[in-house]
Amino acid sequence: MTAASPSAAVHTDWKPTDKWLLGIVLAVINFWLFAQTLLNVIPGIQGGLGIERTVGNLAVSITSLFSGIFIVVAGGLADRIGRVKIMNAGIVLSIIGSLMIALTPANAGVLTSGLLLGGRIVQGLSAACIMPSTMALVKSYYQGKDLQRALSFWSIGSWGGSGFCSLFGGLMASSFLGWRAIFWISIVLSIVALLLVRGTPESRAAVQPGAPARRFDWGGLVCFVIMLVAINIYISQGPNIGWLSWVGITLVAVFVVFALAFLQIEMSRSTAFVDLKLFKNGTFTGATLSNFLLNGAAGTLIVSLGLVQVAAGMSSLQSGLLTLGYLIAILATIRVGEKLLQRFGPKKPMLWGSIITGVGILMCSMTFLLIGQYIVLTVIGFTLFGIGLGFYATPSTDAALSNVPDAQVGAASGIYKMASSLGSAIGVAISAALYVAAQAVDPKLIESWGLFIGRQDNVALRFGGAVGLLFNVFMVVVAIASIIVAVPSKRPGHEEQARPGEVAPAAFGN
Repeated sequence: MTAASPSAAVHTDWKPTDKWLLGIVLAVINFWLFAQTLLNVIPGIQGGLGIERTVGNLAVSITSLFSGIFIVVAGGLADRIGRVKIMNAGIVLSIIGSLMIALTPANAGVLTSGLLLGGRIVQGLSAACIMPSTMALVKSYYQGKDLQRALSFWSIGSWGGSGFCSLFGGLMASSFLGWRAIFWISIVLSIVALLLVRGTPESRAAVQPGAPARRFDWGGLVCFVIMLVAINIYISQGPNIGWLSWVGITLVAVFVVFALAFLQIEMSRSTAFVDLKLFKNGTFTGATLSNFLLNGAAGTLIVSLGLVQVAAGMSSLQSGLLTLGYLIAILATIRVGEKLLQRFGPKKPMLWGSIITGVGILMCSMTFLLIGQYIVLTVIGFTLFGIGLGFYATPSTDAALSNVPDAQVGAASGIYKMASSLGSAIGVAISAALYVAAQAVDPKLIESWGLFIGRQDNVALRFGGAVGLLFNVFMVVVAIASIIVAVPSKRPGHEEQARPGEVAPAAFGN
């Protein structure tokens, strides 16, 4: 995503209002709050819809997958054809996607799966359009302290929405309104957002006179989409299709072939869809890889919350309440991470945040305990999860974006944000797949270990949960290693202070 230069927006007589900013926040929150509710709601509704658990898991991950795939594309289109056009298209897509999910019939076979998955894909495309376009509009029409304030509200829409989604989804699903009300409310707020931003002057990125038109890398995009969809389907549907079945092997082969083709295309073009040359910068690579992995730890939510619903009979609301500390902690510590960055540079707070996050997830992995003990540990664990991400967020964004040339900041921020969405999609898919697959282990074998205390009729379920959750701990460990290896302890001297008029990277949000 590329921020507009002052010459990109010429409507000096138009001033944004607080109502307009509210419309922007509502557009952003429609993804982070409403679309992400399935992380908690899906275990309770898949039976009523008559879909298999693997289809439900795919429905959870596929939205972030498509958001991650197309966010760079949508950001580029917004810069060229207009940010208002792309923002409005994103809000309309949010309405369509939510409508498809709200109208998904129960026990209708292919129609049920098709509408649910189709709606989730459309929601992912919506998020890809909304996030870069709204950020660019805010940066086009605000300056100085007003810009910092506006970007803070934008971040509240993303971070606050992601922190509140499990609790909100559980509340709606457990109420008399039912889970479909989540998406009807999303439609209403999307319409309100359209009304509030109506009349916004168009904004585009400034184009240098005489600059040649950039040809879009359609070949790279097609290969990227095919390889990621293939591996996501293989991961999420593996327990059903068979990991070593001919279908599974074909999906892996498709992934490998198109991944190699993608690398070949991107390395041979000057206008690549993903600028792989950025990864020659070790700091950018370390920050982006750790960002991908820590966002992948979102799999903790679907496994832990799904486990307490199935194994302990908790409602989606009760399980959502376990994440209340996560919401409070992440909002309370984002600014703390900013202060730590200013004092210590990016590496230490990134490491501290990752370690705290890993400890929190490890506490959620202790499924061998009695349910009362496990609930206490998950409340503490999710709170630590939020604190860790709060410490990590701003320093990581700073490390990624302040260490690349100015001409590449737009591409770098797009790749960094793409890593967030793809990490979430792939992390959720793998965690959920391991959760399901590990339940096939013989319960008698698990009982023979003498590790799981309390009820023994659900040891396979609890073992599956432990495996899925420990995978998230592993991802955090790899993230810590990438930070240690690639991120320098101190930033170069000229980067210690923000340039005049520059906004702290904290504003980039999720």
